[in-house]
Amino acid sequence: MRRDYLRPMLLIFASIAIGVVGWSGHVLLLPVAMGFPVLWSMARTRSVAALVSAGYFLAASRGLPQGVAAFYSSDIWPGLLLWLCASLSFVAVHTVLWTKNAGTRPFRYFLAVVVMAIPPFGITGWAHPVTAAGVLFPGWGWWGLGLMTTGLAGLVTRIWPAVAIALTGFWLWSAATWTDPKIPDGWRGVDLELGVSLGREAGLQRQRDMIATVRGAATDSARFVALPESALGFWTPTVERVWTGALRDGAATVIAGAALLDAGGYDNVLVVIDRKGGRILYRERMPVPGSMWQPWRSWFGESGGTRADFFTNPVVSIGGRRAAPLICYEQLIVWPVLQSMLHDPDFVVAVGNGWWTRGTSIVAIQRAATTAWAKLFAKPLVIAFNT
Repeated sequence: MRRDYLRPMLLIFASIAIGVVGWSGHVLLLPVAMGFPVLWSMARTRSVAALVSAGYFLAASRGLPQGVAAFYSSDIWPGLLLWLCASLSFVAVHTVLWTKNAGTRPFRYFLAVVVMAIPPFGITGWAHPVTAAGVLFPGWGWWGLGLMTTGLAGLVTRIWPAVAIALTGFWLWSAATWTDPKIPDGWRGVDLELGVSLGREAGLQRQRDMIATVRGAATDSARFVALPESALGFWTPTVERVWTGALRDGAATVIAGAALLDAGGYDNVLVVIDRKGGRILYRERMPVPGSMWQPWRSWFGESGGTRADFFTNPVVSIGGRRAAPLICYEQLIVWPVLQSMLHDPDFVVAVGNGWWTRGTSIVAIQRAATTAWAKLFAKPLVIAFNT
């Protein structure tokens, strides 16, 4: 009887360890997540498969309760509730698709990989093991993604040790020769440490401070300067005039996060500003569900919340080149970056405002995931975060 309980407990503890290590924020540790499908396939009952899935996902997203508490200035309970709710889709998909039948198990897991990568389940598809493709197969692009997906399916078969050895070989070779993605020519990303004030203090002095930061970052070799999400606060004609006037005597172009407000809610956007003026460059496709994107408001005739533009602007044109923008939450899930890569952009621009994640690994995980995707498709990467 004791052995009947020991095996499930070991699988659950192992899945928790894999979630913690694989999603620690170190890009070269992302392949540790490949251990999850192995443990999932070792479960002998559907309930154990559910607990293994929950252990992995909850461990991988462990920073969420503390982050939510900081964001709302509340106690830990709302964060714990959101943490558990967010895990439901991952656990439900992997529980429903689990099977004892070894012959159909690879197809079932392949289906789980696909379902958790695309909406609607992909909206909360964090901690997806396929993210590690960029570590194992840097520069392989769609072929690397296909090999990674095939490898994950192979890890739930009887020959999983051989598959694991092969994937580990790619991992070790990549780690031995690893280099971070290069920065696009002429670009510079500026990290800020302004905490909660970014986006909330948007007075004239804050705009002047931002302008001074841009002037310090802009050089002859870096004419495009990226600022974090929410750097400009609300995007208004007045803010545009202030920035356009400040840039009139230079050649710098600024890409910065802002909020575009109207009666129905607001858009989380990137704007581009130069001496000729400013314009909306990008509207966030997938804001954070719950805290930002609240679609249920419209069901009750209410307004507010951030709009999700989903599939509308996967790439944008700037400086004669095409960029794949990713704002904050979009870096944690799979489908936004893959949608952008279908259009073969020249580089990736990733921005975020992670002041509320202090004391957690969330920003580090965002950076690691974005780096892995940029490496997979051999794209230069510019990053700008506020902490």
